[in-house]
Amino acid sequence: MVLDQRGTVPPDSSPSLLARVLAFSAIIVAGVCGGLIGFAVMDLGCDGGCTTTAGLVGLGAAVGAAAGTGIVAVLTLRAAAEWRSQQLGSTVRSRVGVSWRNRGS
Repeated sequence: MVLDQRGTVPPDSSPSLLARVLAFSAIIVAGVCGGLIGFAVMDLGCDGGCTTTAGLVGLGAAVGAAAGTGIVAVLTLRAAAEWRSQQLGSTVRSRVGVSWRNRGS
């Protein structure tokens, strides 16, 4: 099916810049917090000088926390983009006033 509206750009449904910056910031903050918590728990649970082990556990906790938050952030941004595309689609359909399914060829 060819649309009659040539030269028009479809509405953009990608997440806003602010949403992407906030998602990236949340991933960084979660990684830092996870690393600090992992290091502190291992450092308190260890008797004697096990700074290397505590650092490795902290690094692993940082990567795990950042990865988990990254998954949630991506899913949230995708859901927001889908929501926005559905809203923009219904707005465009209401402005055009023509149902594309019932249109003749």
